[in-house]
Formats: sequence, C-alpha cells, structure tokens
Amino acid sequence: MFKLFLAAAGTLLVTYLYMRLRYVRDKQYAHIPQLPNHILWGHLKVFGEFMSRGIHDRHPDKIFEEIWASIGRPPIMLVDLRPINPPMVLVPGHSIAEQISKPSKLFPLSTPKSPTWTHMIPIIGKSSILGREGQDWKDLRKVYNPGFTTQHLWSLLPLILEKMEPFWNYLDQFATSGEEFSLEKLISNLTFDVIGAAVMEVQLNAQQLDRSKQGELIRLFGELVQTYNDDKNNLPWWIVPWTTMKRNQLARRIDVLIKDMIQQKYTQLKEEAEGNRSRSIVALSFQDTEALTPQLLSETSDQVRSFLFAGHDTNTSMLQWAFYELSRTPRALKAVRDELDEVLGPQTDPRTICTTLAQEGEHLMSRMHYINAVIKETLRLHPPASTVRMADPGTGFTVRAPTGEEYNLDGLIMYSCQSIIQRDPTVYGDTADDWIPERWLGEAAKNIPVSAWRPFERGPRSCIGLELANLESRIIIAIVARKYDFIKTGLGESALDKEGFPVLNDKGQYKAKSELYNTRRMTSKPVDGTIMKIKLAA
Repeated sequence: MFKLFLAAAGTLLVTYLYMRLRYVRDKQYAHIPQLPNHILWGHLKVFGEFMSRGIHDRHPDKIFEEIWASIGRPPIMLVDLRPINPPMVLVPGHSIAEQISKPSKLFPLSTPKSPTWTHMIPIIGKSSILGREGQDWKDLRKVYNPGFTTQHLWSLLPLILEKMEPFWNYLDQFATSGEEFSLEKLISNLTFDVIGAAVMEVQLNAQQLDRSKQGELIRLFGELVQTYNDDKNNLPWWIVPWTTMKRNQLARRIDVLIKDMIQQKYTQLKEEAEGNRSRSIVALSFQDTEALTPQLLSETSDQVRSFLFAGHDTNTSMLQWAFYELSRTPRALKAVRDELDEVLGPQTDPRTICTTLAQEGEHLMSRMHYINAVIKETLRLHPPASTVRMADPGTGFTVRAPTGEEYNLDGLIMYSCQSIIQRDPTVYGDTADDWIPERWLGEAAKNIPVSAWRPFERGPRSCIGLELANLESRIIIAIVARKYDFIKTGLGESALDKEGFPVLNDKGQYKAKSELYNTRRMTSKPVDGTIMKIKLAA
C-alpha cells in the first residue's frame, strides 16, 4: 500500500513539474516574439547552433542580431537562457529603448537596473552608483555631479595632459623600431592613468608595458578583469566557483589599496589651505564631509572602483576603433588633420600641442567639430556596452512598439542592444553599417533622432562620465592624429595592389583582407587587441 502511495505521489510530482516547465517554456511569455522554445534547454540550444554558424568568439550581440533577423526583426524578442541566465527581452529599436530609459509615473528615475549587474560587484563594489536605485541613487549622484560638470573638467585638463608624455614616447619607439604592438594595451594603460588622476589625483603608474613594473592596483585590476574575459558568458558562480573565489580575493585586496588612498587623500584635504586644495573628483565630493566614517569610506571606495573601471574601459574600446577607422579611411584622416591644422596651427610636436591646449584648451577644443563627429560615429558603430533594466513582476510596466502593439515586460530583463539600435537602417539609411563621421555634421545630423544614439544611455541614469570621456578622447586624438600613421596588421589588415599600395573600395575605405570584429571581454572590444604598426606621418 505504501509503495502504491509513493508511486502515486511520484507520478503527481513529475506531472506537476512537467506542467510547470511546459508553462514556463511555452506559455509564460508566449505574447513576446521568439524562436521555438525547447522544453529543457529553452533557447540555449538554438543559441549554440547560431554561435556555431559563424566566428565562434564574435560578440554575443551579433548572435542575438542573427537570431532576431531570422524571425523577421520584430520590435522585441524573447531570449530564454534559463537556467544559465534569467529570461531576457532583446530591445533592438530606439523607440522602445527610450521608453525604458526615460522617467515615467511608475519609475520617476527611469526603469531600475537589472539585478544581473551584481556579477560586477567584485569590480565595482556592492554600493556602486551603477547599481543604486531610487533616492539612494539620486543622493549619491548629487554628491558626485559637481566633479563631472564641464567647468570642473576643464580644471582637470592639466592633470590629463600630464599623463600623455609616456604614451607618445611609446609611439615614437614603435615608429622607430617598426615592431608590432597592441594599441589596446597602450590606450588602456593611458586611460587608467588619466582616470586615476581625475578621480583621486594619484599616480597609478599604469603606463608600463612590463606588468611587473606597474603599480600593484593596476596589476590586480588587470587580473580581476581578466577573470571576466576568460568567462565570456558571465556564468553563474555555482558553475565557476573557483573563478568566483579568485575574483573575491582580488577584489578584497583592491578594496584595501583604494581605501588606503582615500584615507590619505582625506587627511591631505583637511590639511590643505582653501586655495590649494586637490582638484580631484573625490576631493570635491569630500568638501562638506565632517568625518570619514567606515561606511563613507566603504561607499567611496566602491565609487572610485566604479569610476576606475568605467572611466578607462569605454575610451579604451572607442579609441582603438577610432584610430583603426581613421587608418583605413583617408578622407576622414585628412579631414581630422585639416581641422587640427586650422585649430592648433601646423605644429605637430605633442609637447607643443599639450602646452597650447593647457593655455587655450577650452576655447580651441570647442572648434574640433569633425573630431567630435569621429568620436560620435565610432561610438555609434562600435558601442562598448549596452544597458540592462528590469521591472518586478506585478509592476505593470508596458512598452508600445512603433507598430502599435503593447508588451508587458514585468519580470523580464530588458536588454537595450546598442549595437543593433545604432545600426537601424530606418534611421541611418543604406549606410547604417558604414563608418561615416560626416553624418553628424550640419543638416545631416538634424535628421537623426536623439534617442537613436545612446552609447552612454539616456535619461536620468545616463553615464555620469560622458563629458570626461569625450574630453579625454579629443585630447588624445588631437595630440596623436597628425604625427603618426597607424597601420593595422593581422585581422583588418589592408589588401595591397601589385605596387604594394592599399586599394580603396567604393565607400572610400581601404579594402581589408579580413574583418576586424568585436568580442566580449567584460565589455565589447576588438578581438585581437588591435595589433598595429606605426610610422611618422609624411
């Protein structure tokens, strides 16, 4: 009798689990366009199939785009990767992305961030501004906003310029030797030094090609980020427990080092005379602070870690692509150089340019319209990251497609995919996949909806460091673009004619032997680190 009871109970349990699984896979989000859902694997299996059809390490956004195109490019698409990741809605258009990011009655400060951000806690900390919500986020943003105003950023210009000399010295060395080098490595080290100076006015000693000679904080940060690069799919901790343990160990040591720096800076700040105070962003945030409590120290450490990561990562990716695109687009490179000749004069010596910018930078850099267009077009075509939001079940968060359909997205991760949004042919026309800075100049730019360009996101939660990133990028391009010619080797290398000269295609760019593409390394970056050679410009 007992065995019959167990058998019946087991049958009921199996039936319940089967019906529950069938509901979750087939009915729960049936209102959202999607591929057929496997009862056990959801879309994991089909994702793997699409991945195997192309370059295996291409960025996952490309795979999402291929899946989306295969079902007719609907306004949104469900991607069910449970149990590896929660169910996600891909947002491929700027209209719905704007509804998610803008303030609403439900969410006055914009739709909340998805809890998936927590996989970055070892890098940015639990109390990072990137993950805060509601009034907590608003109060924290208010503390740091003054450090990112245009007026304050111009006061940081000398600090940024001071970090440029090691960078151009390396370029001179490589121009003389003719050897290949990783542009990613050089730029990443430079941008780390810049953000360290801007945020804390400290010397991070990042610009050493020999890692053993770098500062400890930079070495540890590099090791920590590498654990994410190795885990390209951001797998849950229970699948990669040893990686998680290593991350946490590195994060604890980084936290100790940064807290030591903050304490030293706080002590210096209280001892400095009013007219001789540090210009750093952290010092500015401490001006009205009575005491550096343990809680404030911990929260400040998390913000510094967040600024260090975000402040160097975006520009590291963007500048690699900008120099690559310029190197294969002679029309654009000439336009950049002509503009710099007009704005800065004919002198191309980096030290002289730095002196000029230190004296008149605010006035001169506002005239670099074409360089701004280069930066904007590079971020359009090669955005480093996207945004991920989520509304709790039962919230009633609904978006409306341009075609009129409404979709309730409660309980779903909302992934506004910038790399698809910013290549929308209905916005950017037949040249949506082409790098054309001129689209951002004059009358042409007026035809582009402001919501269709969002590499720093939009709405209240837009990136606090947008202006700093733009300032730094303009400085680096202004100092480097006229003196050096970058020559891509390996992936993306130019095809040559019989005389050894690159050949222009019908889009005004040099034909390439192979495609340079983005892969996922924490954020989106060129797969090979942008291996280059360099020579002095004629």
